[in-house]
Amino acid sequence: MDAKIVDGWPQGNAIRILLTNTDSAQVNAVRRALIADVPKLAIHKVNFTQGVNQDSKGEVLESVNVLPDEIIAHRLAMIPIPTIPEEGIHFSDQCPNCIDLAEEHKGCPSCQVLYSLNIQGPKADAEEEYKTVYAGDLTTISDQMFDIRDEHKRIPLTILSKGQFLELYAFATLGRGRDHAKWATAAAIGFRPQQIAKLNKPKKASILFDLDLKTSDGKQIDAKLFGKDKTVTDVNHVMDLEAALHQVGPGTNRDGDFDDAITFEEVENAYVFTFETDGSLTPEQAFNSAMDELKARFENLASDIERAFA
Repeated sequence: MDAKIVDGWPQGNAIRILLTNTDSAQVNAVRRALIADVPKLAIHKVNFTQGVNQDSKGEVLESVNVLPDEIIAHRLAMIPIPTIPEEGIHFSDQCPNCIDLAEEHKGCPSCQVLYSLNIQGPKADAEEEYKTVYAGDLTTISDQMFDIRDEHKRIPLTILSKGQFLELYAFATLGRGRDHAKWATAAAIGFRPQQIAKLNKPKKASILFDLDLKTSDGKQIDAKLFGKDKTVTDVNHVMDLEAALHQVGPGTNRDGDFDDAITFEEVENAYVFTFETDGSLTPEQAFNSAMDELKARFENLASDIERAFA
């Protein structure tokens, strides 16, 4: 299998990758590895402070808010936690420092990332009736490289009214998507055969060209897009053309006159693979990690087979 990032990608956390010299079974294995096997950090345990506090001005604050602690813990779990594979964070059950400890005692800088949050609702004399608590209010007690990324800081967690406070410690650990959705790295994972577009009837295709449509990179959809050989091979442009053909397809009253002026042909053993991460990993990191997981799995399988027939 050969992999090449399509020109113009990644875009944010989304990516298109052209996979060649492969088949659908292999590509589907990559898809499943991205869904279930790629290691990712997520908040797994939360310790809430409960009770009544008094601030420096004598104002009494209670550890209550509009959401139960279980719902806040779930929202914390779904925040994308920056995951840096090269930092060598261990799974808690494989951590050399914690592997022999009881479950309740496991947890060290080598296998978890620690966050804290301590925030109060509006002051008694404030005009605001409530304060929104965001993911960005989490403070990293571990290394600053694990700070919540800017794109995720405005994820709301709960709101606090006057006289309320929220204090907690949250522990992020490595996991895999097959164990819980909070450890799922990517979404909208799919693949399709690579196609080329062929211009069969330029005059009839003018029905589409006259609509003044453009490709995703701003090029005019017209006969010039197809070049001298009357084909389009660029992955992005082919997908743009496929979307544009909905304007002349069934139900538009243009399909009869268009008469398959542009058609698509599949490229053998080539697929366009697309997905989007939640931001905890870059798309390149997620894809490479999925490939590493598959490589390790098949190496282990080969060893098992050799031992079985030894």
